[in-house]
Amino acid sequence: MENQETKNNLGESQDELFEHYSFTADKGQVPLRVDKYLMNFIENATRNKIQQAAKAGNIYVNDNPVKSNYKVKGGDIVKVMFAHPPYENLLVGENIPIDIVYEDDYLLVVNKPAGMVVHPGHGNYSGTLINALIYHFDNLPKNSNDRPGLVHRIDKDTSGLLVVAKTEDAMNHLAKQFFDKTSERLYYALVWGNVEEEEGTVEGSIGRHPKNRLQNTVYEGEDEYKGKPAVTHFKVIERFGYVTLIQCQLETGRTHQIRVHMKHIGHTLFNDERYGGEKILKGTTFTKYKQFVDNCFKILPRQALHAKTLGFVHPVSGEKMSFNSELPEDIITCIAKWRQYAKHMN
Repeated sequence: MENQETKNNLGESQDELFEHYSFTADKGQVPLRVDKYLMNFIENATRNKIQQAAKAGNIYVNDNPVKSNYKVKGGDIVKVMFAHPPYENLLVGENIPIDIVYEDDYLLVVNKPAGMVVHPGHGNYSGTLINALIYHFDNLPKNSNDRPGLVHRIDKDTSGLLVVAKTEDAMNHLAKQFFDKTSERLYYALVWGNVEEEEGTVEGSIGRHPKNRLQNTVYEGEDEYKGKPAVTHFKVIERFGYVTLIQCQLETGRTHQIRVHMKHIGHTLFNDERYGGEKILKGTTFTKYKQFVDNCFKILPRQALHAKTLGFVHPVSGEKMSFNSELPEDIITCIAKWRQYAKHMN
């Protein structure tokens, strides 16, 4: 039962896709059906298997899913992706520094920098936190997705705290806390727009976007069954006119949850490129304002999201533990610029 809970808690294995093959068609490529094209490159592949992959939505051309009758042209990037990592892609330890906030014989708490992927996957097969962990620690337990030590995760360009299990019992105990919603996870986010309510709750099932497979979206009403239940509580920390600093508390841990929920209520995360936050969504049309926002984007070249507080009960001692991570320099500097700008607006 505990293994099943672990799998459900991570909530990502069924949704995310892993690149298994990638090919770039030669400039002189004569238009050719993608199933025939792939048969020329993938060893031991049958046309039927390739067609089944296309039918399942697992063949992409230029990052868009295609049917088996799509004709590949010169310059097309063709990828085959599945919901499991390539079996031949064995994890390799890499000597990458880890910012360890706390460690004992059973677990460690890591402060992950923005830009570091938590585990290998599509386009990121090295330089991940998992690669670093298996280099620095022996015999980490594997979760149901074969990811050593991993209890939960945060996105590549999100900074902040993660707990990593060092024993099987610790992993099961911690995963159950996340599954039972007894862990504490607080994030700070800078979002577009003036969030009018001082605090509120966003409830909406989250699932893969029907047209853009790189995004998730909220499903409501009759379509609610297409997603997984998700709940985010938020409260305002500071207002800057056209953007707002908020605190988000997670009840569930869906992929991109805060990013999806905040966009859903009209407050996309600042500079969240995947969800449209890298454009000016609120403000004036003045050239000086555009220059100001562009400078903020350069200072903070990622979504403005930080996993600030992490709390849980120690799996062995039973002690309630809580850890706090200071906002990183890029977010602090960006907030300072908005604070100064807001003063001149009044």
